[in-house]
Amino acid sequence: MTAHAHTHHLTRRRLLSLGGATLAGGALGPASSLLQNAHAAGDDYKALVCLFMYGGNDGMNMVVPRDATRHAQYAAVRADLALPRTSLVPLDADYGLHPAMAALTPAWDEGALTALHNVGPLFAPLTKTQWRGAAAGDPMVPDSLFSHADQQVLWQAASSRTAARTGWGGRASALMGTANPVISFGGNAHFGLSGTDAALVLPGPGAGFQANGFYNYAPMMARRAALDALMNERQASPLAEAFAVQQRSAKELEGRLAGLFNVNAADPAGIKAAFTSGGAMNTGLGKQLYEVARFVAGRSQVRGTRQIFFVQMGGFDNHASQGGESGTHAAQMAQLAGGMAAFWRALKAIGMADRVTLFTQSDFGRTFAPNSSGGTDHAWGNEQLVMGAAVKGRTTYGQYPTLALGGPDDVGVNPWELQGRWIPTQSVDQYAATLLKWWGMNDGQLLSALPNLANFGSARDLGFLTA
Repeated sequence: MTAHAHTHHLTRRRLLSLGGATLAGGALGPASSLLQNAHAAGDDYKALVCLFMYGGNDGMNMVVPRDATRHAQYAAVRADLALPRTSLVPLDADYGLHPAMAALTPAWDEGALTALHNVGPLFAPLTKTQWRGAAAGDPMVPDSLFSHADQQVLWQAASSRTAARTGWGGRASALMGTANPVISFGGNAHFGLSGTDAALVLPGPGAGFQANGFYNYAPMMARRAALDALMNERQASPLAEAFAVQQRSAKELEGRLAGLFNVNAADPAGIKAAFTSGGAMNTGLGKQLYEVARFVAGRSQVRGTRQIFFVQMGGFDNHASQGGESGTHAAQMAQLAGGMAAFWRALKAIGMADRVTLFTQSDFGRTFAPNSSGGTDHAWGNEQLVMGAAVKGRTTYGQYPTLALGGPDDVGVNPWELQGRWIPTQSVDQYAATLLKWWGMNDGQLLSALPNLANFGSARDLGFLTA
């Protein structure tokens, strides 16, 4: 399984279940009326945005060492996939980004972007000696390493066990009692599941979601009237009544949120300009982040002072013809950087740059050594990006892997396994805890949301965000 296979329909509050494109109802107001009240919400608002890269992003070609000694080591082991040192987008003196990611230079220069080195699923800190000596089923070793579907679960659940039924975004939302569950513009994902709820999966922007008289079509108006009557009728069966309650909730939510989906609506906050500049609005990721920006701006209608969003990109399983400065991965890095840069411009335009933090995740990293097909294979630890004005920027965090096949960070020993599958030195739990602490969770809530966090002692906050 090389990419997620989740559908894009709605879940708990099924916005589109009320007889077609319900968000196009003629009684709904334009997005501008929602955005005009953007600053009416309390100043305590904070949002996290999870950007998941399905397929396993080659983080080693996203964040690359720039100093001469380590870049020479990098180039030797990466062979034809190595990016020239002079082509890198400079970060600090030690690291640079893929040359296709120049759009993120302003965010870095403004101290709003950082990179985290070698993050991955862990039960507890793990050394190569422990890894090599572990018996089958040892809890120290995460389940099903190097498997797409399984590692997507471990990352999105902040767990080392594939049986984890809930996601850390969903658990956090439940523990904080947020007004909404996780809001996803990237389809269903394990990340948004809690013990009693699922993510609110919403469509991307479109011209059809507007007050355009859609329901003036007589058959659709009749269908809608019948559904409304059924929803409003008291049901004898508890199960039927519970379903009707959810339908009523969906209709109420429709009335609040529909205007935010109209890409043609007036945009007084300048969000659309942020995404049309540079072409991000023409990409799948850009459209999802555009909608997140509008929901942040319209937060008084969305409701609640804490929110988690989910967006995604696919196609990162580059086993062949991956390319270096150009090619498949370069195009993905350009889309990633373009979408993030547009989102950063939009956050600044609406005055919410310090209230929203975007972070990346992916199945796993890729092998440091390329394969015989000019691509990379499944690995473990990976590089991640975090963006927002709350970031303690202009530096990177964590320990970059030793650039030696069979070295202390590589799981391999035997010649056939010397590919560069780095053992993580920072866990998903620590990564999530740092984000959730900034979001407002206390120590007790963090330990409830992240059961493995206690295994990392006092090293629970990786330090890349302000208090």
